[in-house]
Amino acid sequence: MEVTATAPQYPKGDDTADFGDFVSNEDEELDLEEVVEPWHKYDIKETSHVFYPIRLGEVVHERYLVEHKIGFGGFSTVWMAHDLQDKKDVALKVMSSGEWGETEIRMQDKIVQNVQDTSHLVIYLTTFLVPGNNCRHRVLVFPLMGLCLYPVILRKMSMATRMSAARQLLEALENLHKAGIVHRDLNERNCMWGMVPLHNLNRSAKYEALGRPLKRIIPFVELWKQGELVRPVEVPDNLRTEEFYLGDFGLAMQLGDPMTPRGYPPMQFCSPDRLHRKDPSFGCDMWSYMVIFAELYLGYTPFPTWLKGGIISGIVRCLGPLPAHWRGLYTHPGGLDSWYDQCKTPDPNHDLASTIAYFRPDADPIEREHVHSIMNRVFTYCPEKRLTATQLLQDPSFRAIMDKYGC
Repeated sequence: MEVTATAPQYPKGDDTADFGDFVSNEDEELDLEEVVEPWHKYDIKETSHVFYPIRLGEVVHERYLVEHKIGFGGFSTVWMAHDLQDKKDVALKVMSSGEWGETEIRMQDKIVQNVQDTSHLVIYLTTFLVPGNNCRHRVLVFPLMGLCLYPVILRKMSMATRMSAARQLLEALENLHKAGIVHRDLNERNCMWGMVPLHNLNRSAKYEALGRPLKRIIPFVELWKQGELVRPVEVPDNLRTEEFYLGDFGLAMQLGDPMTPRGYPPMQFCSPDRLHRKDPSFGCDMWSYMVIFAELYLGYTPFPTWLKGGIISGIVRCLGPLPAHWRGLYTHPGGLDSWYDQCKTPDPNHDLASTIAYFRPDADPIEREHVHSIMNRVFTYCPEKRLTATQLLQDPSFRAIMDKYGC
């Protein structure tokens, strides 16, 4: 649904309205800096894809009262807002200037048209444009979601909750793949639990539940309108539902589509074939899914990133050498010849079986063998040999783990 652009408004006659606290000292400024987007994302001198400045208390599009910050990504900021028309809370994804918003809208529309079951996909409710500084910014309105998949939070959750999320995510991915769509950016920030509705609470009660916003005016940039850097919400576990969702389709593509956005998932979720100039495929999604499955099951990522050479060195230590014919194709600086040495074998102290045993010593040997089988059939270098989403859902070892945890 396209809507004409309108300028922002602010609540009239409500100057004393509570929209959080400004930083009061240098320590608070430093703490805030660690969890907000870089200020230069708003500076046209620094980037051609500038962010749209927003402040808490602003009414966007004469309808959405911005009450809190949810987070940010490479090409967007995300805000919690109250829909003054429908009287419910929503998430506003405000895209940077450029083509990114149009790309996501196009793919979201394809998903709605072609995917039979979107119940575990985060689909936009409506969209509109806001005028920027000699540009326009696409805004997508989404249902309000809960926690993303952060390992520190994850380890406090029950295995039943974690394995239920693994199953729901795989079903969501299967539905995408059946429609010929590759997500291409499966990572922990794009996977999230549902959240109990808060729209019946007043703002003070919302802040008590989600944490008071800590904020500062965007520094160092002469902006055409005022904006704020705001500490994101912290969703407590008691507001989380058991539903699990996949979102963010900014890099998604339909197989065979000549118009595909450039980009990769974060390195620790990216399949090694993609990092060696191979085309996107369902197989690259399955590798990313298995990294998330490993996080959900182990409570930790399966491959270390701190070794010389980064994540690829961690993968090679665990799985063995990369295919020799990939040598010279690595997409990033810092590649190592040792990755392709066919005389090397997996480190027996850090292979898949050892990793599973180390992080889950409480699991019995049969369970660990099932998990090893699951990971081994997807963590393979040839994308065509990885299990598909449908095959994994039907895999006896996967089903045994789901049955064990009541999923």
